[in-house]
Amino acid sequence: MRLKTTLPLNLAEKIVDGALDAGRAEDMLPLTIVVLNAGGQIVAVKSEDGSGIMRFDVALGKAWGALGMGISSRLIRDRLASRPVFQNALAAASEGRFVPVPGGVLLEDETGATIGAVGISGDTSEKDEYCAIRGAAAAGLRSEPSEPDEAWRSSSLSDTPGQG
Repeated sequence: MRLKTTLPLNLAEKIVDGALDAGRAEDMLPLTIVVLNAGGQIVAVKSEDGSGIMRFDVALGKAWGALGMGISSRLIRDRLASRPVFQNALAAASEGRFVPVPGGVLLEDETGATIGAVGISGDTSEKDEYCAIRGAAAAGLRSEPSEPDEAWRSSSLSDTPGQG
């Protein structure tokens, strides 16, 4: 028996490698990338040398939250900023796998169907998201969001608390 996958390994590897290439081109801090298929299973993971031990969990939470809610983690953050009770309820319902900050991007095929998500952690959330979008493009996929935050390049860990 042969199962049809929503996101084959070869595409997931292109996403990861494209995201890493984008991070290196911009001299970002070490990144951890997690790619999930539409069913939420991990298809690919890479963690650069020097990534902190929690980066995998944060990247997974960004991807898992985006996939679970059907919108990017940036949009989740924006919509829930004034709804902390609902945000806490989602964190509880997801058993802590929900990380509502930029860096979790939905992956779409040529028809616009969501086939998975990618989550990245390592630099600022805006820079993580930039790399996720570039990774999707490197694999020939669409992403939601399709464009990074306008100020992604100027985001900084030294003056922006709560990034990741």
